Amino acid sequence: MIPRYSRPEMSAIWSEDNAFDLWLQVEIAASQAWADEGVVPAEDMAKIRNAKFDRTAYDRWFEETKHDIVSFTRAVGESLGLESRWIHHGLTSNDVKDTALSMQMAQSCVLLDRGLVELLNALQLRALEHKNTPCIGRSHGIHAEPMSFGMKFALWFSEMKRNRDRLTAVHKRVAVGMLSGPVGTFASVPPVIEESVCKQLNLAPAEISNQVIQRDRHAEYVQVLSLIAATLEKMATEIRGLQRTEVREVEEPFGKPGYVTKGSSSMPHKRNPELSERICGLARLIRGHSITALENVALWHERDISHSSAERMILPDASLALDYMMSLMTGIISDMVVHEDRMMQNLESTRGLVFSPRVMLLLVEHGVDRDDAYDAVQRNSMRSWDQELDFRELIKTDPIVAAKVSSEALDNLFDYNFYLGHVGHIYHRVGISEVAID
Repeated sequence: MIPRYSRPEMSAIWSEDNAFDLWLQVEIAASQAWADEGVVPAEDMAKIRNAKFDRTAYDRWFEETKHDIVSFTRAVGESLGLESRWIHHGLTSNDVKDTALSMQMAQSCVLLDRGLVELLNALQLRALEHKNTPCIGRSHGIHAEPMSFGMKFALWFSEMKRNRDRLTAVHKRVAVGMLSGPVGTFASVPPVIEESVCKQLNLAPAEISNQVIQRDRHAEYVQVLSLIAATLEKMATEIRGLQRTEVREVEEPFGKPGYVTKGSSSMPHKRNPELSERICGLARLIRGHSITALENVALWHERDISHSSAERMILPDASLALDYMMSLMTGIISDMVVHEDRMMQNLESTRGLVFSPRVMLLLVEHGVDRDDAYDAVQRNSMRSWDQELDFRELIKTDPIVAAKVSSEALDNLFDYNFYLGHVGHIYHRVGISEVAID
């Protein structure tokens, strides 16, 4: 898969054209609700259904009014006759704008979910491919115990499933509409109008509002995007670490159409993990937006507009950035080069030290005090480190070990496949299978 920039669909969702189109949908739905209540005559409603928005007219009106909704309703009114008087009947600006913004966030959730599914399937495929590929596990950056390389993908797969659950939950909470009048009392527009409009637009009515839909919903939306971005950063950071020259167990796609083909202007040998680095940088951006979204929750009294200017930046920006990051990571995972031979070299680089936990446990099982067993294994481990001796041979000469365990029994411990024995059970718990996610 060739990495690409944010899908055209995401750009379209957050475009001004889409916002204006959604505003018009809200206005027409409100007129329909009033018509159903017998306020708007049927013949007027028939014409309102064909109302159009003209951007040129809007710009002309905006030069005069400096108010977006006033300019919008007047521009729409130019496509109508006397029936234009019913446009925006009983509503306040945010009845339209906030309801439309909810629709944009809901549309974005649908598209982001599609990207999550693509990434989940890419992770599942690589997890299955490398289910039985041994590699070294690391803690504190130091060799720990052997593990399945596929488990790295499985771990990310599991976390991304949780992120999908979060996205599904926040989708429900942002898909709400509000048409409750200037301060949320329904004094100028009865609840039946709100209920009708929300039903027409496939939204749930906000249980209560003032002059805006409450910004905890928007903050949660950006928080969820930030969490997904954090998982992508976690994946990218691991890939960067594994691509280091000294490790070189994986490499980002390089030299294929759509990927970077030059690593440095001065060093022709360089193949840098710059795609993963890009993901890490964008994750920081979205995290910053999550702070702004939280600060937008507190507004003066029933409403101010301190949130508005920030939202015009952070909601599209976070959505576009995350959509791009997921697309980029899906390409990295799908086309990443895995060096299994290098993984085995790294496993062997510490001359058997990774088997020290198994030796200690075997000594305990043969009657050695745990502290004595630990000290004996550590003593030989340090000699192996410092003198570059093979731990597997060295441990056999230790008096405590030789007195309790045969050389043959020790040899049976030094098997990398032992560490893959429960991978199938782990995959089952995670839900890794041959069946694609949909």
